[in-house]
Amino acid sequence: MHTAPAPAPAPVPVRVPLYRQLYVQVIVAIVLGALLGHFAPALAEQFKPLGDGFIKLVKMIIAPVIFLTIVTGIAGMTRLSTVGRVFAKAMAYFLFFSTLALIVGMIVAHTVKPGSGMNIDPASLDTGAVEGFVQASHEMTLTGFLLDVIPSTLVGAFVDGNILQVLFVAVLFGIALAMVGEKGRPVQAFLEALITPVFKLVHILMKAAPIGAFGAIAFTIGRYGVESLANLAWLVGTFYVSALLFVLVVLGTVCRLCGFSILKLCRYLRAELLLVLGTSSSESALPSLMEKMEKAGCEKSVVGLVVPTGYSFNLDGTNLYMTLAALFIAQATNIDLTLGQQVTLLLVAMLSSKGAAGVTGAGFITLAATLSVVPTVPIAGMALILGIDRFMSECRSITNFIGNAVATVVVSRWEGALDPVQLERALDGAADAEYIADAGGAPRGRVLENTTTGEKTA
Repeated sequence: MHTAPAPAPAPVPVRVPLYRQLYVQVIVAIVLGALLGHFAPALAEQFKPLGDGFIKLVKMIIAPVIFLTIVTGIAGMTRLSTVGRVFAKAMAYFLFFSTLALIVGMIVAHTVKPGSGMNIDPASLDTGAVEGFVQASHEMTLTGFLLDVIPSTLVGAFVDGNILQVLFVAVLFGIALAMVGEKGRPVQAFLEALITPVFKLVHILMKAAPIGAFGAIAFTIGRYGVESLANLAWLVGTFYVSALLFVLVVLGTVCRLCGFSILKLCRYLRAELLLVLGTSSSESALPSLMEKMEKAGCEKSVVGLVVPTGYSFNLDGTNLYMTLAALFIAQATNIDLTLGQQVTLLLVAMLSSKGAAGVTGAGFITLAATLSVVPTVPIAGMALILGIDRFMSECRSITNFIGNAVATVVVSRWEGALDPVQLERALDGAADAEYIADAGGAPRGRVLENTTTGEKTA
C-alpha cells in the first residue's frame, strides 16, 4: 500500500537580530552622519562620495530590473489589451493625485502664508547661485520631454539610464515577445531565469545602504548646517507638515477605501523610506520597491508598469512643494497674484513636473521651469530657498515614494491583479517579508501558503 508523501513543512521565519536589520543599520548611519556633520563639518563634507557612489550603484541595476520585470510580465499576459488598460488606469490615477497635490500646496500657502512679512526686494537677491538651475529648466519643454522618451538606439536607454526610455523599450519588447508565441518561449524562459541573479544582486547592493546614507547625510549637514534651517524654518515646517497630512489624510483615505492601512504600508517599507531619507533620492529604493510590491500581492506586470511610470508622472511631494514654494516667493517679495495668475501657475506646474525623476535637485529645476513661464513671480526669489532645498528634497522624495507605493496597490486592485490575502500577510508580518528577502532570489509568484496546514494555493 502506497502512502502519499508528507507535505514539506512551511518555512519558519527566522527572527533577525536588530543589528542585522537594514532599517536599523540605516537609522544608526543617519544619526552618526548627522552628528559628524554637526561637530566636524569640514570632515563630513569629505564623505560625499559615499552617498554619490551608492546612488550610482543602485542606478546601475535599475534598468535591468525594470526591463526584466516588464518584459516577463507582459509576455506572460494572455491578452495584450491588458497593457493599455493598466497604463490608462495608472495615468488617470497619477493625473488626479498630482493635480490634487498642487491644489493642496496652494491652499496651504494661502492659509499659513509662510513668506508673509519678509518684505524682500527681488533686486537685492543674488541670482548667480540659481543660474545653473534656470539654464537646466529651459531644456524641460513638453515636446522635448516626449521626444526624449524615445532612445537614439535600442540599447541607448540602458546606456543613459533613462527610466522612461527603458520603460518604452521594455513595453515594446514585451509586446513583441508575446506576439511571436511559442518561438519566443525560450527567450521568455531565459529572461525569467535571469531575474533571480539580478534581484540577488539588488540584495547585495542594498547591504551598502547604511554606508551611502551615512555619507549623504554627513555631507548635507556638514555643507549646509542645521543652522541654515533657522531663518526659513517656518517654510520647511509648513512643507513637512503639509506632506505628512497629504500622506496620512489624502493617501490614507485612499488606502482605507482599498482595504489596507497607510501606516502598515509605511512600516512594511520602513527600510526603503529611511534609505530615501538618508540619500535624498527616491531612485535609491526603486528596485527594492518593485520587489516588495510584488511580494505584497501585486502582479508583476502591474508593478513593472506602474512603479517606473510613477517615478516620472506621480510626484506628489514635488507637486506639493512647487506651488507652496512659488507662492512663498510671491509672498516674500510682496507680489499679489490674481486668481487667473495662480491658475496659470498651477497648470504650468502640472506640465513642468512631468518627467522630473525622483532625484536630488529635480524639484528645484522644475520650480525654475515653472517660474520662467510665469514671470509674475521673480525667478530670482529662488535664491531665498536654495540653502534649504536639500532639506526639503528629502521630504519630497519620501512623499513621492509613498505615493508610488500606494498607486501600485490601488491600480493592482482596480485591475483585479491584487492578492488581498498576500497583501494582508505582508503588511501584518513585515518580519516574514524580510526573511524571504534575506533568503535571496527573485520575487515569488502569487502562491499562497497556509502556515497552519501547509496547504499551498495558486
